[in-house]
Amino acid sequence: MKEITTTELQHQLENGTVLNMIDVREDEEVAQGMIQGAVHIPLGELPERLDEIDKSKSYIMICRSSGRSGRACEYLEGQGYDVTNMVGGMLDWHGEVE
Repeated sequence: MKEITTTELQHQLENGTVLNMIDVREDEEVAQGMIQGAVHIPLGELPERLDEIDKSKSYIMICRSSGRSGRACEYLEGQGYDVTNMVGGMLDWHGEVE
């Protein structure tokens, strides 16, 4: 499984890199803040919302501590998607949130 650290992701965003990010946390967790530009698809809804994810693009998966996003990566890789897990999750994120 491919991985990216929160620091690497923050640097890429600060440098203007356009990234596709999916936050798989629950509603009450994302209410506390999400990384700007991330799309919210709770982990349990991934199977029925695959039509919202473009197989021709790469995605960075985000959750609270990187456990659920890791499971999301495993599932999506099995479906043929190009995904990367943000290691450390939002607990390790020091950038801005919206």
